[in-house]
Amino acid sequence: MAKFAIIQIEGAQYNIIEGKTYEVPKFIAEAGKAFSVKEVLAVGDEKSFEFGKPMLDKAVVTLDIVEQGKGEKVSTNQFRAKSRYRRSIGHRKEVTKFVVKSIK
Repeated sequence: MAKFAIIQIEGAQYNIIEGKTYEVPKFIAEAGKAFSVKEVLAVGDEKSFEFGKPMLDKAVVTLDIVEQGKGEKVSTNQFRAKSRYRRSIGHRKEVTKFVVKSIK
């Protein structure tokens, strides 16, 4: 089992595993560059587990930003009976895709 951590990015917490790819709501970072997260709530592996109160002081998680883009389209239909009212609306949420490079 690989290392895992619980990190906080812009108020949202994510449970991550080293080496995996994640897609989260957009945060400020440049695509193609490394991004280090110092707001680490917990770190562990198969043998040990550490958690902070509320953050761990010496823990750092390094992320490789793969892409800043738009996610899947979410569409919905509006309908009102007996009035010939039909509308189709949708949006695409902006997302950041990253790979967890290292957990220290």
